[in-house]
Amino acid sequence: MMQLIFKNQTIDISGIHFDSRKIESGYLFVAVKGTQSDGHDYIGKAIENGATVIVHQSPVVDKNSNIKYIQVNDSAKALGEIASLWNGEPSKKLKLVGITGTNGKTTIVTLLYMIFRKLGYNAGLLSTVCNYINETEIPATHTTPDPIELNNLLAQMVAAGCEYAFMEVSSHSVVQQRIAGLQFAGGIFTNLTRDHLDYHNTFEAYRDAKKSFFDQLPVAAFALTNKDDKNGEFMLQNTKAVKHTYSFQTLADFKGRILESHFDSTLMTINDAEILTQFVGKFNAYNLLAVYGAAVLLCRDVACKVSTTDILTLLSTLQSVSGRFQTFRSSDGYTAIVDYAHTPDALVNVLNAIKILNDALPDKGNIITVVGCGGNRDKGKRPIMAKEAVRLSDRVILTSDNPRFEEPEAILDDMFAGLDDTERRQALCITDRKEAIRTACMLAQQVYVILIAGKGHEYYQEIKGVKHPFDDREIVQEIFNS
Repeated sequence: MMQLIFKNQTIDISGIHFDSRKIESGYLFVAVKGTQSDGHDYIGKAIENGATVIVHQSPVVDKNSNIKYIQVNDSAKALGEIASLWNGEPSKKLKLVGITGTNGKTTIVTLLYMIFRKLGYNAGLLSTVCNYINETEIPATHTTPDPIELNNLLAQMVAAGCEYAFMEVSSHSVVQQRIAGLQFAGGIFTNLTRDHLDYHNTFEAYRDAKKSFFDQLPVAAFALTNKDDKNGEFMLQNTKAVKHTYSFQTLADFKGRILESHFDSTLMTINDAEILTQFVGKFNAYNLLAVYGAAVLLCRDVACKVSTTDILTLLSTLQSVSGRFQTFRSSDGYTAIVDYAHTPDALVNVLNAIKILNDALPDKGNIITVVGCGGNRDKGKRPIMAKEAVRLSDRVILTSDNPRFEEPEAILDDMFAGLDDTERRQALCITDRKEAIRTACMLAQQVYVILIAGKGHEYYQEIKGVKHPFDDREIVQEIFNS
């Protein structure tokens, strides 16, 4: 048993959970209203499994006299606060930095983690691709884990001596209060474009979810925003944190300029210091600028002996994050790029980067794009994705992504419907993703670059609730080797 002080009450409990199936003797059960079910409907089951304390939001009619009941205004928020307390408030024992926005989150958190590890610090990472506690890898299931798993991971980081932790903060996690009870040392905003409207319903609700993360930052934290995004300064309107900006287009605390772009590198300046990076595209240049800014702000601590020159030097040594503009070269001389781009804006960014580089080549070739859209997600972006792919490519193959519980053909129909008669002559529909990639490679005799977009780092394809092994990168290498 352990004593927990919550809402000025001292509670003796042996564990906490929001899933009644995982409740054991002496546990505290938090009844959370979810998108699929309401935890209040399972209070009886939780008590049956051994719960002795119930935290609830809605009134409980038939109370058990042997059970302690605590009513709160928001049980989802209470879960985050309780999970933090249960784990000894781990976020207060390290410098936790959250990154939010539509695109770039994974790259930025991963590069920050890599920099601080290379600087000799113990550090943790919470990302879409994978979680790390120093060099120990822990598979990721969500962009931002539930509060119990999240605080448990942070507690493990503290136990491992981590001084820094870098995490992606999704809009879902903000609305669902998964980050409640955490203390952030800093927040970064990347950009905002259409995504997750199947959940938020409107762009404004999606935007406001991102903003509320900055609204909650403490006075001692920093808030770093992309000044070139039209929502960048909006994010900081009500924050109490110290405001900082980064930009390629206007005056900012961290100012960048691209000098040269190549298929394997970018020469750029950051605050007038020249740096050759192993990243490609302007979108990645923005990511590097945000990474540099955050690293500088974290290293302003008097205890930190790291200089801006040290940070720039390390930036030049870093390589692309798995499944983000990951390049493969065939023996026939063409290039395949695997990227996670799964929103219209991300797809445009990647294709624009490819187009700029391709146009500068003396032996300029064509661009073929393989792209799909996920099932049971925002249907409105499907025709937009198809149209942008055709606009910026010479040939497009529309294919399956993660159809989930939808029929893949229906998803392709939605994408194809966004094209006019002329555009449709540029597009093929091949439902089988492996066959689509193979076809693109077969057509590549006169194509300089193939973009395989949408899944990036993912090692599965989700169909009817089952995750089947599937990795775009492995498929490309298998085709190249054959």
